[in-house]
Amino acid sequence: MEFKDHVCELLNTIDVCQVFFDITVNFDLTKNYLDLIITYTTLMILLSRIEERKAIIGLYNYAHEMTHGASDREYPRLGQMIVDYENPLKKMMEEFVPHSKSLSDALISLQMVYPRRNLSADQWRNAQLLSLISAPSTMLNPAQSDTMPCEYLSLDAMEKWIIFGFILCHGVLNSDATALNLWKLALQSSSCLALFRDEVFHIHKAAEDLFVNIRGYNKRINDIRECKEAAVSHAGSMHRERRKFLRSALKELATVLSDQPGLLGPKALFVFMALSFARDEIIWLLRHADNMPKKSADDFIDKHIAELIFYMEELRAHVRKYGPVMQRYYVQYLSGFDAVVLNELVQNLSVCPEDESIIMSSFVNTMTSLSVKQVEDGEVFDFRGMRLDWFRLQAYTSVSKASLGLADHRELGKMMNTIIFHTKMVDSLVEMLVETSDLSIFCFYSRAFEKMFQQCLELPSQSRYSIAFPLLCTHFMSCTHELCPEERHHIGDRSLSLCNMFLDEMAKQARNLITDICTEQCTLSDQLLPKHCAKTISQAVNKKSKKQTGKKGEPEREKPGVESMRKNRLVVTNLDKLHTALSELCFSINYVPNMVVWEHTFTPREYLTSHLEIRFTKSIVGMTMYNQATQEIAKPSELLTSVRAYMTVLQSIENYVQIDITRVFNNVLLQQTQHLDSHGEPTITSLYTNWYLETLLRQVSNGHIAYFPAMKAFVNLPTENELTFNAEEYSDISEMRALSELLGPYGMKFLSESLMWHISSQVAELKKLVVENVEVLTQMRTSFDKPDQMAALFKRLSSVDSVLKRMTIIGVILSFRSLAQEALRDVLSYHIPFLVSSIEDFKDHIPRETDMKVAMNVYELSSAAGLPCEIDPALVVALSSQKSGHCNNIHCLAKAINQIAAALFTIHKGSIEDRLKEFLALASSSLLKIGQETDKTTTRNRESVYLLLDMIVQESPFLTMDLLESCFPYVLLRNAYHAVYKQSVTSSA
Repeated sequence: MEFKDHVCELLNTIDVCQVFFDITVNFDLTKNYLDLIITYTTLMILLSRIEERKAIIGLYNYAHEMTHGASDREYPRLGQMIVDYENPLKKMMEEFVPHSKSLSDALISLQMVYPRRNLSADQWRNAQLLSLISAPSTMLNPAQSDTMPCEYLSLDAMEKWIIFGFILCHGVLNSDATALNLWKLALQSSSCLALFRDEVFHIHKAAEDLFVNIRGYNKRINDIRECKEAAVSHAGSMHRERRKFLRSALKELATVLSDQPGLLGPKALFVFMALSFARDEIIWLLRHADNMPKKSADDFIDKHIAELIFYMEELRAHVRKYGPVMQRYYVQYLSGFDAVVLNELVQNLSVCPEDESIIMSSFVNTMTSLSVKQVEDGEVFDFRGMRLDWFRLQAYTSVSKASLGLADHRELGKMMNTIIFHTKMVDSLVEMLVETSDLSIFCFYSRAFEKMFQQCLELPSQSRYSIAFPLLCTHFMSCTHELCPEERHHIGDRSLSLCNMFLDEMAKQARNLITDICTEQCTLSDQLLPKHCAKTISQAVNKKSKKQTGKKGEPEREKPGVESMRKNRLVVTNLDKLHTALSELCFSINYVPNMVVWEHTFTPREYLTSHLEIRFTKSIVGMTMYNQATQEIAKPSELLTSVRAYMTVLQSIENYVQIDITRVFNNVLLQQTQHLDSHGEPTITSLYTNWYLETLLRQVSNGHIAYFPAMKAFVNLPTENELTFNAEEYSDISEMRALSELLGPYGMKFLSESLMWHISSQVAELKKLVVENVEVLTQMRTSFDKPDQMAALFKRLSSVDSVLKRMTIIGVILSFRSLAQEALRDVLSYHIPFLVSSIEDFKDHIPRETDMKVAMNVYELSSAAGLPCEIDPALVVALSSQKSGHCNNIHCLAKAINQIAAALFTIHKGSIEDRLKEFLALASSSLLKIGQETDKTTTRNRESVYLLLDMIVQESPFLTMDLLESCFPYVLLRNAYHAVYKQSVTSSA
């Protein structure tokens, strides 16, 4: 009510004063007058669209009565206004009859501005609009116009003024041809206008409904219908062509200015014109896309809209970056040219009242006092006072009885409008960017916004411009208003969620492209694996021996590398397409290092890094091809080849985007050396550890696989049920080295710990057997020099085979661990030779008298580097925490006995050397007793057991051959070697 009263009072005052309005002369006064009328009209239309308005004001009055004890005194007037404005435009047409003269004069002044702005793309093209290079000789000349502020005036705002204005003062349409032409041109350009944000007003139907009841308006109604047909038929294509022209024009402008930013000074007007034109076309498309007949839908789907928005953002970035350049130029322009010209104009005025003279003198003085040094010193400029004075001066000089009439001194008005534009180039660049290129309207068209973004990503040629959509989210906060602070959080949250969604989708798209490239590269790398050359070798051998194999006409297998041979440059492979799409999208991700949306900083590259880490982790685990049901898994060497191919592709991403791919490798590969990754998912370390323990070593225990020290590998034995895998292909030295490369020292340590846990469980069972036979074993320890008594005591031992089997299992596990440790040592010696040699030197020179705790620390360091140690620290830890060649793998007992003894005696603080000497004495005594036996069962495999004793001494760092010969004749060992060799030859024959 108060706003309506003030508007009516102001409009009456303007009519009484007979104010002169001309947008080309007193721009600020005319623009604000027209904006006031449109705001008032829009408010009344919006009020009439509130369905429950009567109930709302009734509740308001009731609440007022309860609070103050009486109803609001303005309530009757408010209620009457609601009733009167049921049809707001009809009521306002009656209300504006007295104001029609002023309003029509203001609108008709647009005749030189609106038609010039509302041209077709062909006319723009012919005029070479916005081109800096069309006339190179004038490139440095300042862009000038008599109507500077009108050049970047919003087309949307002018159409609102014309359509709503001429509806309110419709009588002038019948009497003035200029007014009618403006009205018809506006009706042909659009089908709807924006009232507020996404609220639209369908102009043709509303105008027709208003005029249909006015006598003599049949001609106007026909005009409206013709204009509607024209708008439906041609407006869409006309605006489409404009957007097409603006894409190329803005691209040219942005390219030239990025190369020569100094041109931002003289050609600033071009920049703001370009931004304003592009903004108007984008908003027009957004508004009409949902409000046009479906038959012409193609004109309202623009898959290249991202490109136009992108170049707008590029121009905005140039203005923000080179603001000081523009300030220097226009400070000199104001002081060196504008001040002089204005002073001359003022001096030549025939009549100049004192007040107006003081104001204009202050303008000249303000401009004259400017200097470049102020810009260099970073001084903050503020010309708001000067602009407000000019606004006041327009009001003083535009009334009918003014001593100095602006209508008679148009040159003064045009000059001052130019000066005001120049001042804005010094102190209001950010405000100018908002005025000419604000696209916060997208906040209220989120569905269309998201659809445009998806279309942009789907079109490879447009994906390089996809960063424009997150950048648009930085505009959203400019649509908030200090009178409605409560919506700041809602709009801010929407801007954050949309920006996050856009950047996330861009990163996902890039990640998917990278994954596809990695898959292709892994396939190519796979073709180079040794297993694929068997067929080629076979063909070569057969060709040499002239054997014909295979069917005639069988196509020859393509060799690796054939994909790189191009007969024609026009042939585009799938990899080419993927690389092109990736480079386009990465350009967008790399376009800005970060962006600030509602005081939150977004870094596009970090989104890509995060997605690459997640996908790389999943891909590595996926490439192991581990099948729990069938217990199948990829060979370590093949997985390593695939991982290296994957990493090569990821390293190439640094050519597209400035990201630290090494950080990705460190984060992912280090997690893969642990049992679980950061998300609690199994890693390749856990998968391979589980497979080697539960599949390979279990089959060794079952007698299906044997360890061959000479081959340094586990080999399948011929059995009835063939195994699904070849043990040698997973345990030879090359595979173990590949495993060490993949798992690294941390992963191999975890593998060792898992192996030791299995050993500790076997030792626990052995302890139980020792407890069962403790009395007999104690007697045997003191009777090792009494053969008869030893033989009797041996027969009293129970579960001897179980002890042998468990010790063999321990030996098998330790043999596998020694393979793993040797492979780790080889890998580390290649990568960090100086560090490994230092650790080895440290281990070899540790004094015997060193404290065991210190020695264990050294051994632990050495073991982590894959070096063999006298005492296995992993086994010591496993057993201390417990505290509660041949087909039967019997040769593994030597390693088991030595390492178990060393670990146990370390835990129990005993002398390892003394205890092993005692063991050697007992063992040799028992073996010599076997040599005297004649029973075949007792003497079975006697020679093999002799050799086992020799292996125990050779494996042990604490026993020597001299010590063995002192208690066991070497001649027996020599004969045993001969017998075993002879037996193996006989059995193989």
